[in-house]
Amino acid sequence: MPDSAPQQLLHLVIGGELVDLEHNTFKNLDDVEVVGLYPNYATAHAAWRAKAQSTVDNAQMRYFIVHLHRLLDPNQEPAR
Repeated sequence: MPDSAPQQLLHLVIGGELVDLEHNTFKNLDDVEVVGLYPNYATAHAAWRAKAQSTVDNAQMRYFIVHLHRLLDPNQEPAR
């Protein structure tokens, strides 16, 4: 990849209904929604916020941001 290419810190936004509010265990994995894959935290956070706000009436619904760039390169230092 050329040095001029923009840095991508991939983030995945997923969500669904949880079994209970004490654990991050989805009630039904077939119903887990993949909201999208985003090139940086800011756009992932905007997508997460929109989905979370659209389901505010269901306390069991939760959306998460997965930092894929950390899984792809576990030795990478977090951005500050």
